[in-house]
Amino acid sequence: MTLNSRTIAALLIVAAVGAGAAAWTWMGPAKLLSEDAAVIARGAAIYADHCAACHGEQLEGQPDWRSRKPDGRLPAPPHDQTGHTWHHPDEVLFRIVKRGPAAAVAGDYESDMPGFAGVLNDEEIRAVLAFIKSTWPQDIKTRQRLISERTAKAAP
Repeated sequence: MTLNSRTIAALLIVAAVGAGAAAWTWMGPAKLLSEDAAVIARGAAIYADHCAACHGEQLEGQPDWRSRKPDGRLPAPPHDQTGHTWHHPDEVLFRIVKRGPAAAVAGDYESDMPGFAGVLNDEEIRAVLAFIKSTWPQDIKTRQRLISERTAKAAP
């Protein structure tokens, strides 16, 4: 059997896409652990542009964020150590930002938060999450890292 150049090119593309998907599965959470100052600074700027209007300039969230609004939706939660962001594994945080909370929560959950897939690329999302995580005290960072590691090990 001989392969022409188009067939070889198609096989290489399929292999590259498969390798990229495998790399995300393996490297995704680790990329959210960046402590690189440039990544964090970039994430802070992106957060200020796209997240602070709802989640607060100091990551404080909206007032009374645990009580439902008249429309039944919850206000934007804080992303500092007082909120629940750090209770989620990295993979879920990434998915929430990229696809919106409804994509990460079972059932018919509704939220005012949009997904940012058409606005931010994956590296920008990772930078925002790195910024948020950089503001947490070390004990919260450690607890969240352990949650992420347990979840990654449990994944098929």
